[in-house]
Amino acid sequence: MRSVLTNARLVLPGAVVRGAVAFGRAIERVGGQFDPSGLFDCPVIDCQGDFVLPGAVDLHTDNLERQVQPRQKTRWPSRSAMIMHDAHCAAAGVTTVFDSLCVGDLGFDEDRHRTYVEGAADLQALHDVLRVEHFLHLRCELPATDMLAKLAVALHHPGLRMVSLMDHTPGYGQYADVARYRVMRLGDGERAEVTEQRIAVLAAQRAAMREANRAALLTLLAGLPVVLASHDDRTASEVAENIALGIGIAEFPVSLEAAQVARSGGQGIIAGAPNVVRGGSHTGNVAVRDLVRAGLVDALASDYVPASLVEAAFALAAAGDLELCDAAGLISAAPAAMAGFSDRGRIVPGLRADLVRVRLVDGLPVVVATWCAGVRVF
Repeated sequence: MRSVLTNARLVLPGAVVRGAVAFGRAIERVGGQFDPSGLFDCPVIDCQGDFVLPGAVDLHTDNLERQVQPRQKTRWPSRSAMIMHDAHCAAAGVTTVFDSLCVGDLGFDEDRHRTYVEGAADLQALHDVLRVEHFLHLRCELPATDMLAKLAVALHHPGLRMVSLMDHTPGYGQYADVARYRVMRLGDGERAEVTEQRIAVLAAQRAAMREANRAALLTLLAGLPVVLASHDDRTASEVAENIALGIGIAEFPVSLEAAQVARSGGQGIIAGAPNVVRGGSHTGNVAVRDLVRAGLVDALASDYVPASLVEAAFALAAAGDLELCDAAGLISAAPAAMAGFSDRGRIVPGLRADLVRVRLVDGLPVVVATWCAGVRVF
């Protein structure tokens, strides 16, 4: 069925214009306030001056894990959790989502492997009832002794489109500050002596496993239709190492230095939208707004809050860091291109009709409708 949105502020590549958009599964016409009568026999929706953006493309979200475990030590049925996660994405204006599932364990959550196995299976089983389009993003923990064996579960999954290489060993990357790592573990109720033993074991495990696991992983992925990202890089040497291996995306660099080296080396840079909304990192890392102002962000990902994408785009525009059309590109056109999609991410005739209607309520962007491939899903 076709639809026409009129009286909208269309967020187009390079400009925001008052106009209308007509669409079925694909966008058919974009322009001024054209009269749809005689052109389209379909519903006409007056947007009353609301913004219409391209549907967000989220390359990394852990939101499924939060639906599976809504409270600590409380597990929800996996398929019910997937349906709720999907609904959250639709309500947040996310029309393409990469479900980021962890492969390999460094002692953070023993149930993560179950979430990974069940999540991969649920994506296939629920494909026909999900509101938005889902893909897999596997987050491979390089120092984990079980990473390669567990990768086999979804290595040839039809939805696999992205793999990131992680290292959450205390003393490196996101957990370079070992004192902060200790506080985190103690806050989770772990005894101090257990934490110290964990730090020592993981350091030895990293020395023994990281390089061999990385080489084997890259060999397994060679020739598969996936994009590769590094995760939580902190130092120039870490970034340079990944660039030399042909890894084209730096995901969530945790320092200005890492982002600068990634940019000079030609990597695409993904940053966290929650960092923008909250005004900084919850773990003491670089503020994403500083990276944006330095021209060191190509795309935003929701990380753990799907609604953060639309809110971050409007926040960057409201602060004068970017024009709204450019800020919207960080959550739509740019991540679509990073993932190898040429059929979405912009309001352009011929592309998928992935659209989001947004109303500002006292400055807060509120998603009031979402269309995925022309079908209203929220």
